[in-house]
Amino acid sequence: MQEILIGGQDGIKVSMDAAMGNRHGMISGATGTGKTISLQILAEGFSRIGVPVFLADIKGDLSGITVAGLPHEKITQRIQQIGISDFQHHGNPSVFWDIFAKTGHPVRATISDMGPLLLSNLLELNDTQTGVLYSCFKLADDNGLLLLDLKDLRALLTWVGSQDKALQAEYGNIAAASLGAIQRQLLVLEEQGAEHFFGEPAIQLEDFCKTDFSGNGVISILDATELVTQSPRLYATFLLWLLSELFENLPEVGDADRPKLVLFFDEAHLLFDQAPKVLLDKIEQIVRLIRSKGVGVYFISQSPLDVPEDILGQLGLKIQHALRAYTPKDQQVIKSVAGTFRANPKIDTETAIQELKIGEALVSVLNKDGSPAPVERILIRPPESQIGPISQEQRAEMMKRSPFHGRYDEEIDRESAYEMLKQKAERQNQDALEEQQNKEEEKAASGGGSRKRQSATEALLKSAARSIGTTVGRQIVRGIMGSLLGRR
Repeated sequence: MQEILIGGQDGIKVSMDAAMGNRHGMISGATGTGKTISLQILAEGFSRIGVPVFLADIKGDLSGITVAGLPHEKITQRIQQIGISDFQHHGNPSVFWDIFAKTGHPVRATISDMGPLLLSNLLELNDTQTGVLYSCFKLADDNGLLLLDLKDLRALLTWVGSQDKALQAEYGNIAAASLGAIQRQLLVLEEQGAEHFFGEPAIQLEDFCKTDFSGNGVISILDATELVTQSPRLYATFLLWLLSELFENLPEVGDADRPKLVLFFDEAHLLFDQAPKVLLDKIEQIVRLIRSKGVGVYFISQSPLDVPEDILGQLGLKIQHALRAYTPKDQQVIKSVAGTFRANPKIDTETAIQELKIGEALVSVLNKDGSPAPVERILIRPPESQIGPISQEQRAEMMKRSPFHGRYDEEIDRESAYEMLKQKAERQNQDALEEQQNKEEEKAASGGGSRKRQSATEALLKSAARSIGTTVGRQIVRGIMGSLLGRR
């Protein structure tokens, strides 16, 4: 049996059975109480037993997990208090990723892969606008229009708007107001830097599931410092997309001695804030079923109550750092949080949550039979890797030595909806031009003047040029099929 040591105190050690690693978990507590260290030691533990890890680095201080830590008297003291005999400073195999492609390899997905449900949530669309978006993607599917990036989606919306009456019988009423609202939201999304995320080459999920030559799980670190500040909805949508894609594509593994992949989602409340019920229901379903694919999901937030109750009930590991009660509402939250643990007669859980010091936590793990063990109050073990970020020079050097160096750097823009609709518009304008020319020639043959025919032709050419320029100029964003709903 493989175990991951979480910590201990007063002769008690608390470890998680690796076979329960796909039963998910929660790390919670007030700011500055030690949540990041708890995340770091769990990621280390999984990597050491050969489990790949994906984590979001919100504050920019998890890059230290890549290099060995340095001796310190406080670390030595903590090791002795817990009773750790095999502690060794070492780094972990890691790869850096960044949606904005500044501090890591680019991470991209196509509009089609993202799906209309997630895209509607990202764009904050109402029910009517969401329905229009679904119609647009059905239309793109029926017409073989590839939706890869934002300009593909914008081109599709523009074309649909020009053909709304012809499309109404098959695809329903597509209101110009809804199309305009979607276009405006796309502009907002672009300003937040989303054009870096939508496109090709799209990330290959297997690149998050690697081990190194020694059998250690590779830790994929997404730099989310700028992402969460600049576009929190894009951050949340990416994590939900990743979760749904893994669920959709990974094979069933049954009961295994350890997970196939573990995900750590920091600022977990962003995944659920303002999400429509249909999306929340889908998330709850995926979290419940994805453990059969060997994937463990660990949420990090200030309070467990940031996670919907149906999902919270599925989380096997609970690491609760200190919470403070400054108001009656805070006191009620603490009481609710204490009620999520299996009681230990030696511990007043509600009181202990308010007494915990930095680096101390209430922890509950799952027994071998899947039942929750009684809560224990322990010191979290120190990480064997560096606490805090590495330098920019160290990060740059690791990027150069990365196995994915150069694989995703160059963006690809192959023929898709934007180009296809552009060609379609040009053909239509050319047909219209030729038709008008024929009419003018017939008129001339029946006695009309050549000067008048020439003047009409010139006017039509100018009109067509303006039409083409306007059509092309309004086409900028690419579309989404239903990954999360299972439609491709």
